[in-house]
Amino acid sequence: MSIERLTPFLAQEYENFPKGRTIGVVVLRTTKSETIFRTEGTGEPMCSEYVQAGLEDTNSIPRLLMTKRKQIAPERRRGREFLRNHELLKTAPKAGTICSLNTNAPCELCIDCFLYGFAAGGEGAQKSRVWTEDAFTVLPATDLVGDRTINAIFENGTMRDEQGKASTALNTSEYIKPGTHFLDIVTLKDVTADELRYALGNLLLTTRYGAVSSRVGRMDNQILGVFGGMAELPSSLELVQGVYDHLSQGKTPLEHPLDGKILTQATQTILDTWTQKRGISMKLSSEELNDLIEDIDRHWSLEEQANFLKRLDESYEPYRQVKVKAKADSNKGRKAKS
Repeated sequence: MSIERLTPFLAQEYENFPKGRTIGVVVLRTTKSETIFRTEGTGEPMCSEYVQAGLEDTNSIPRLLMTKRKQIAPERRRGREFLRNHELLKTAPKAGTICSLNTNAPCELCIDCFLYGFAAGGEGAQKSRVWTEDAFTVLPATDLVGDRTINAIFENGTMRDEQGKASTALNTSEYIKPGTHFLDIVTLKDVTADELRYALGNLLLTTRYGAVSSRVGRMDNQILGVFGGMAELPSSLELVQGVYDHLSQGKTPLEHPLDGKILTQATQTILDTWTQKRGISMKLSSEELNDLIEDIDRHWSLEEQANFLKRLDESYEPYRQVKVKAKADSNKGRKAKS
């Protein structure tokens, strides 16, 4: 099984200190609807950066980027939906409420806190073991962005109300076109086999990203490669630049929409050279990668999901006891001083 091949790079159980075991995952993210990635409010331009086109092509082009937070936040929330459904989110000791994101009151004890980390306002912290970076598009941003005029008509079907006043709800906003490809690198540090299944399951099950995700932002995530080693993979920008150079040498026109199969083949060509990079030991074959995804799907199935999440939750119990004891000793010390 592919999980067994990854054993040298997986922790046997949760440990509080890192030991340099790294699993790198290459992800192709493809928009399936209009999508909006920006850092400000309505009307702001899409997130983009001017970067070198390729490793050999030194011309600068603007590339759209999907920032780290735009990736990890929806995937983390997706996993927490299942934890909430199975009552595996713990009570936050600081607030006395169920663990919640962005409230400065994490429980510090649930699967999400142990894997994705938390910061408890000076009372403790856990560094995330799921590392992400900005994902870039292969093609220039100028080919991938369109403009949409947004208006809100009144119930009479026009832009004027019964008194004849014109609606002010008229705006032009940029959007990312369907069929846009982002290449991304996700790094998992010192995770167990079940934590690997949990993190990759969240990634594969998340389908909505960016702003206004209840109406737009549909995206498909595909895992193209899984590596094991003691160092991170090359950056997502380096991957995109290598793919751009490779495609530029072929007969495929570099224009939107870019053929997904051709892009995947070009990416695999670049990935096949990465086992020669310093600190990277192995790469799963296509058959092993398919086995890994089937393994993840099986554990996340309705039949096995409850047992899988419960088993992962119970794996943290020894460390929970250590944390509870440490807090109790700290409280005793404070009382004694007072």
